[in-house]
Formats: sequence, C-alpha cells, structure tokens
Amino acid sequence: MTSAVNPLQVARFLQVYDDAAAKKGIKLSIGFDFREYVSTMRATPTKGQTYPTFRPDCSPIESGQGYWIIGVDKHDQVALSDAARLFDLSHSNFAEHFQSLKAFYTDPALYAHAEDRCICRAPSATQITGKVAYHGDLWVRPDFRGQGMAKIAAGIAHGVSFAMWAPDFLCALVAHFSLDKGLVAQYEMLHHEPGGAVLQLAKEKIAEEDWLIWLTGEELRSQVESRDRDGFRSSLSSSPVRSARI
Repeated sequence: MTSAVNPLQVARFLQVYDDAAAKKGIKLSIGFDFREYVSTMRATPTKGQTYPTFRPDCSPIESGQGYWIIGVDKHDQVALSDAARLFDLSHSNFAEHFQSLKAFYTDPALYAHAEDRCICRAPSATQITGKVAYHGDLWVRPDFRGQGMAKIAAGIAHGVSFAMWAPDFLCALVAHFSLDKGLVAQYEMLHHEPGGAVLQLAKEKIAEEDWLIWLTGEELRSQVESRDRDGFRSSLSSSPVRSARI
C-alpha cells in the first residue's frame, strides 16, 4: 500500500472501540515488550499458553514489528488480550512461512521439535505476500464473553496494525467453531478458507486444524477510514455467546 495513513481517521476509529471498552469497565493498554506480555499471560488464570509466535524465547520480535493489547477490569485483573506482529513476506507467502515453521520459531532448526509439522492447504495462502500483519492470542475472560469484547479487541488491533504498518494483508488462524458460532463476524475479516494450518507442535502439546481468515490492505483501509461509528455503537448491543483464540 502506498497511500499515507491519516492519523486523525485512525484516532477517531480507535476512540470508538476504546470508549466501548470503557463503558464495559475495561481499560485498554498497548505494549511492545513481549517478555512483559508473556509474563503477564502466564500469571493470568484461565488464559491458555501463548503460542511460540509471540514468545521471545522462540521468536524474538524486533522493535516496531509487533505489539500486544491487554484490557483490565476495575480490579486491575486481566480480562482480555490480543497480539500482532508483522511478517515480511515480500519473497515468500503465508503458506511457505507457516509450513517452514518460521512463523513460530526464528530458527526452526534450533527450536523446533523433530515431530513439529504445519500443513497449509488454504488456496489463497500462497497469494498472501508482502507486508503481512498476523494477529493471534485473542482471549476474553469467561465472565466478559458474549458482551462484544472480541469485537472491541479486534477493532483496536485492526486500527493499530493499519496505523503502524499499513499492511498488504491482515490475517489470522481460527478454529472452525469460530465460524459456526458467528465469532469471525465480530473480527470483521471478510475472507475465510479451510486448511489454514494443520498444526502440530510437539513440545507445546499443540495439535489443531485452523481456518485462515484475512483482509486485504485496501479492505483494512476502508474499515478504518469509512467506519460508520454510530452503526458500530449499535452493533455492540448484540454479540455471540463465546469467544475464541484467533
């Protein structure tokens, strides 16, 4: 993408989501130190493990190449999390990056287990190239689910990713039930395909099959710059009953 990012448009977009979170008693913050993020997540009850993609011990993230979002309740207890990082796939594509395990480990030969595998069959995965913003680790505490918090977290992440990187694509991997339960609609990802990742990470005890969901850079720009803020506020009054990893 070549057009300049309009900071005022982004600020207005983000303000809507930040206000919506505040009305639900959640204070949002953004950080860039992933050691701090991992430490906080490990100390958060009911939060599952952070994937190697966002763990500095497996995959260091250079300054400006990633961020995380945390929301805390009135007792300063973590109620939601999300994370994102930028992949430079100008000489590769989503499928190759994940199948090589480089999406999880900076040096797969050093960090990956001999039984680790990732198969990406989604037809569009080979077309996702250039600057790719990858979102993951979206989590909402059980007592806040069904209140539109996943939509709020995803909206903040979309705005921040656009402001920081103006990526060519924004994408994530989700479990199939996220589509069945209508959760992907909350994330406002316009495209989805099965076969995003058939993943096995032996040391992490991870074995799953995920769908690929994504936006093009121009679709992301349109979301941020053309947001019907009044319509969005109304839409927060209804949401699916549970949240999901993204």
